[in-house]
Amino acid sequence: MKPRIHPVSRPVVFRDRAADVAFLTRSTADSGERVTWEDGKTYPVIDVETSSASHPFYTGSRQVLDTAGRVERFRRRYGTEAPRG
Repeated sequence: MKPRIHPVSRPVVFRDRAADVAFLTRSTADSGERVTWEDGKTYPVIDVETSSASHPFYTGSRQVLDTAGRVERFRRRYGTEAPRG
């Protein structure tokens, strides 16, 4: 990497309020709010709405959609026939 052209990377705590989970990682983001981490040091904290701890894709709580039922309902409503192959 070329010197002096990249932003400074520092340890930052990301806190997911929905899942009540926090994790420490490196980021170029900064925040005025600080939090004391498990190691006793103070780090900037950034609150996020969704992380892997609360996102339905990662938690397995994703709903399975009945796409076949929706297609059939559309065809009944608009009178289209199924494609013939």
